[in-house]
Amino acid sequence: MSQTRVSVDPGRRVGGVFYGWWLAGVAALVMILGTVPVFSALPAWFVVLERRFGWSRAELSLAFSFARVEGSIMGPVAGHLIDKLGPRRMVLIGFPILGVGFLLFSQMHNLWQFYLAFVVMSSGGGFGTWLPMMTVLNNWFRRRRAMAMGIAMEGFAIGGVLLVPALAWAIDPDHFGPDRWRTVAAGIGVALIVLAFPISRMVRNRPEDYGLLPDGRPPASTPAVTGSAPPASQQEGYTWQQALRTRAFWLITIGHSCSSIVIVTITVHLGPMLDDRGFSLQTVGWVVSTYTGVGGIFMLVGGYIGDRLPMRMTLFIFSAIQSVAVVILLQADSLEVVYLFAVVMGVGFGGRAPLSTAIRGIYFGRRAFASITGISMIPMNFLLLAAPLFAGIMFDATGSYQVPFLTIAVVSFVGAVAFLLLGEPPKLDPDNA
Repeated sequence: MSQTRVSVDPGRRVGGVFYGWWLAGVAALVMILGTVPVFSALPAWFVVLERRFGWSRAELSLAFSFARVEGSIMGPVAGHLIDKLGPRRMVLIGFPILGVGFLLFSQMHNLWQFYLAFVVMSSGGGFGTWLPMMTVLNNWFRRRRAMAMGIAMEGFAIGGVLLVPALAWAIDPDHFGPDRWRTVAAGIGVALIVLAFPISRMVRNRPEDYGLLPDGRPPASTPAVTGSAPPASQQEGYTWQQALRTRAFWLITIGHSCSSIVIVTITVHLGPMLDDRGFSLQTVGWVVSTYTGVGGIFMLVGGYIGDRLPMRMTLFIFSAIQSVAVVILLQADSLEVVYLFAVVMGVGFGGRAPLSTAIRGIYFGRRAFASITGISMIPMNFLLLAAPLFAGIMFDATGSYQVPFLTIAVVSFVGAVAFLLLGEPPKLDPDNA
């Protein structure tokens, strides 16, 4: 059998550190660049667009809903391509698509163009950011999987703390005029296209390509020249067809979907909601910064706990805390209560985020992680589609977020219970024993 020689050997320790931990840092960088400007900054973008074009909350929310429909269709495709082509190539493909979406966004003048731009941005993010990098970390880690994913998701926190307030300031029409946001969006698009190649070159798909096992433990004998990783049929874990037939797949999908609607709906509606209550756009930016900053701390806390305690119990606790945060937000008529919401939200969302991804690796292994996750996004995205759209429609009809946000809090708690109902994970290999 011919062997594939590699020019770089990151499986060996780089600067005394297992390269898997470097990859967790690369994943955090990908999150900062590829997801924060689209999703974490949505409250700021939506306030600016509502003022500039006069679109309703339901019309703005529909953009996110279109993206969820696209995600339901493209999620399994992205998962299949990641498993076949490798995460590295998908980062190289996804970043330019995301950049083109921002360029389209910077030039749009009506609602359908906004929808098109947002779908393109979401497609690029789906192909080249979260899913491929989580697949990389699932390949490189088993025992420290949750912590590695927690470090990667620090990108959300760092971006939320540093980039969202800066972006809110840069696009504020009160400071720079009604169309400054176009220049900012175009700049983001160009940067993403330029950075696609150098960032993708830092990604390494699997440790076996470098003669190592996950977590940095060398095999019994490491050949001088390493070959490619074993084919999928020889890796531990479930195929996507096998996963679909398990109770765990559906409970994880329900739990992840129901708990995710909180952050999705908050992302879409927090800016307009606080704007209605008389808070400035800059305050919106700082509130987002607060819950993402606290979330960043608890991503590491959640990752640490999730690697040591039953993950289903930890997920139940953090998901339930999210529901409490939504109830607090409904009472937030002062700056102190708004920031209390931000802290509680950060605890719940931050602790939950890495675990709701890592748990699939625990129950289904590495064999088809991206495909299994992509398929689970079909029912998940339909719920993510409905929640912010429901909130927008109800606000337009009643002038209040009371009913939709209480509904979302209850649904989030249902998701927490779904995690609690998971049984013990299967022993896929000795590393999971």
